Amino acid sequence: MLIRRKSIEQVESSRRPARKPKFAPVTLSEQDGVRYLHFGTEWVQGAMRIRKPDWPELEYAQQMMAWMLFIEAPRQIAQLGLGTGALTKFCYKTFTEAQITAVELNASVIAVCDSMFKMPPQDERLQILEMDALDFVDDPANAGRFDVLQCDLYDATAKGPVLDTPEFYQSCCACLTPDGIMTVNLFGDHPSFNKNLKAMKFAFDHVICLPEVHDGNVVALCFASKPQLDPDALKARAAAIVAATKLPAKAWLKGLLAAE
Repeated sequence: MLIRRKSIEQVESSRRPARKPKFAPVTLSEQDGVRYLHFGTEWVQGAMRIRKPDWPELEYAQQMMAWMLFIEAPRQIAQLGLGTGALTKFCYKTFTEAQITAVELNASVIAVCDSMFKMPPQDERLQILEMDALDFVDDPANAGRFDVLQCDLYDATAKGPVLDTPEFYQSCCACLTPDGIMTVNLFGDHPSFNKNLKAMKFAFDHVICLPEVHDGNVVALCFASKPQLDPDALKARAAAIVAATKLPAKAWLKGLLAAE
C-alpha cells in the first residue's frame, strides 16, 4: 500500500465462517528494526519500529493525526481498518481521557496486532471490534458519537479504499460530532483518488488534502463543518503538538495552508 517489500515471514489466516469474506494471508517482514505488515503481497499495510511500538512509523500515518491541529482533547476516536494498530496505539497512549474504538473485519489482523505489534489489552478505554466498517458507520448508535474518525481501508490489492461511495462517506460524516474530523488515506496517483475525493466532497462540508508522501499516499482531512483557518492560532497549536509528541505538525500546517 505504501512501499514495496518482499514478505519474509508468513502467518496463516484464521479460518472464518463461509458466510464471511475470504482474506489474503497476513504476512510480515522486518528490516532495519522495523516490522512490516503485508497481505500476502509486497505492498506494505503498516509498520512498527520495534523499539518504539507506540510511534506511527510511516509518514502517511503521522499525517493521519493532522486533525490534532483542530481538536485538542478528543473524547471519542474511531479507527476504521486496524493495520498494525499504529494509530490506535498512539491515540490510546496520547489521549488518556479518550475512548478509542478500532474496527477491523479480518480476525487475523486483530490476532497479529496482539501477537506481533504490541497492541495493549482492551480495557474501559480501548475496544477492538471485529466487524465491517460499513456496518459500524451505518449503526444508528454511532450517529454523532465521534470527534475523530481515521479511515485506512485497503485490501491485498492496494488499489484504493475498499469503501469509497458517497453513501459510505455520508455515513462517516453522520458519525461525527458537529465539529468532528475524518482523516482518510488515499492513493494520489491512482484512479480511485478522484472518485474518493468527489465522494468525500459530496458528504462533508469541507475537504483538504495534504501533500503526497511515500509512493503516492495522500491524506485527506474531511470536516463535518468548515473550519476557521486562523494561521496564528494554528501555528501555535502546531508548535504545541511538536513539543508534546514530536509529530511533524508544522509540516502539516504548511501543507494545509498551501492547499487552501
